[in-house]
Amino acid sequence: MMEAFLQGDAAFDGIFVTAVRTTGIFCRPTCPAKKPRPENVHFYGTPREALLSGFRPCKRCRPLEAAGDTPDWLRPLLADLEQDPTRRWRDDDLRQQGLSPERVRRWFQTQHGMTFHAYSRARRLGSALGQVQDGSQVTRAAFASGYGSLSGFQEAFQRYFGASPTDLNRTTVVRVDRITTPLGPMLVAATDTRLCLLEFVDRRMLATQVQRLRRHLDAVFVPDRNDIITRTESEVAEYFDGSRRDFTVPIVTPGTEFQQQVWSALRRIPYGQTVSYRDLAAAVGRPAAVRAVGTTNGLNALAIIVPCHRVIGADGKLVGYGGGVWRKKRLLELEIEAATFAP
Repeated sequence: MMEAFLQGDAAFDGIFVTAVRTTGIFCRPTCPAKKPRPENVHFYGTPREALLSGFRPCKRCRPLEAAGDTPDWLRPLLADLEQDPTRRWRDDDLRQQGLSPERVRRWFQTQHGMTFHAYSRARRLGSALGQVQDGSQVTRAAFASGYGSLSGFQEAFQRYFGASPTDLNRTTVVRVDRITTPLGPMLVAATDTRLCLLEFVDRRMLATQVQRLRRHLDAVFVPDRNDIITRTESEVAEYFDGSRRDFTVPIVTPGTEFQQQVWSALRRIPYGQTVSYRDLAAAVGRPAAVRAVGTTNGLNALAIIVPCHRVIGADGKLVGYGGGVWRKKRLLELEIEAATFAP
């Protein structure tokens, strides 16, 4: 735990909190504040334990909030952005709302990997691409998206997407957003009709998953939200509170015929139960392909919904989960507990 705390390892966010005796404050393992001396650090399994021991929550990393959750001070700005995605924001606009541009920038860099201005610009360009694909002229889409000139719009579009609006007329647009869960924030991506990505944001293969989807779907990714993402967020929340066992949101899982067979077999594993990689290979009619099944399991881009966490080693050990073995353990515990105490 000390090593994870000193390195700011996000994989341990939610596993424990760190309390500092000299300040009386407790933090997340990922808190960006200056690290205290190790002899002054005490670890607790939950924020409740730290509170009962007399420590108060850090105002910087906010350990009482769900990891990745939108802070209250930022919600009005995001509401304004949703109401008018075409607005071109400046730092002075943020200051007029009582917000520090630096604070807003840090939050967006941490949560989305881009500044707020880059995020809002990407939203405008994504909206424009959707209008072009719906039959609007490029000029009309440019001005409707808040651009004052066609040349400026085309230059920004080319820089962001790597192609002109007309070149991407038939490209699949994939909307991307983040949702929060008790095990950390997840990246969720969907076309207008199907979910294609649901993964914990700290998974090392996340960039590879995005590139695979980009290639298979001939897609461009834009920060935005649609009905599929909203529906996914609702069903994932129901899963974590123990009230949902089966997901109904439509999905797409592009891959080879063998990969499709493995992912379909994963969805047939009953809630709260586990199988071995050998069992999974036998289920798809390829008993000798245990290694290939394991590789395909790792390529699954729809965590939880395609439940690769229900596959364990032949000896019963929890191995091989892209989101971290600790998450695999938590997901199985959640399902077993919910199944055991179901009415």
